[in-house]
Amino acid sequence: MTNLFQRGIFILAAVAAIGLSGCASTGKGGPDKVVYHINDSANATALLRNVGNHLEVDPTARIVVVSHALGVDFLMDNAKDKNGNPYNIPVESLVAKGVTFDVCEITLRGRNLKKDQFIPEAKFVPSGVAEIGRLQSREGYVYLKP
Repeated sequence: MTNLFQRGIFILAAVAAIGLSGCASTGKGGPDKVVYHINDSANATALLRNVGNHLEVDPTARIVVVSHALGVDFLMDNAKDKNGNPYNIPVESLVAKGVTFDVCEITLRGRNLKKDQFIPEAKFVPSGVAEIGRLQSREGYVYLKP
């Protein structure tokens, strides 16, 4: 019985050590990396609020907003929310805090849009969904969709 008890204690200690080493490793590697996905600008106000809230509690987070389909519209020149507030002001504020706003070039082609129709803070990527996949699989970003 003592041998069985000692063996059980050893197993529990090993499991605890593995668990603690996993927790310790999550703290390394720098700031959190998050990709926010938007495919409908009707959600842009919530997205901008969520990104701002995220940075309020974690100012070191690296955040990329990837837009495609109807989600690119809020990054166009003179785009406004339903209350008439321009989107460029909160976007400029977030860019100043290190946030990147990516626009899908496939969407541009499909909708006959030009890069010069967008605010200067917009960056362009060949494919929005491919960029999300790349950020998640190759760069360790977590995915959020407001």
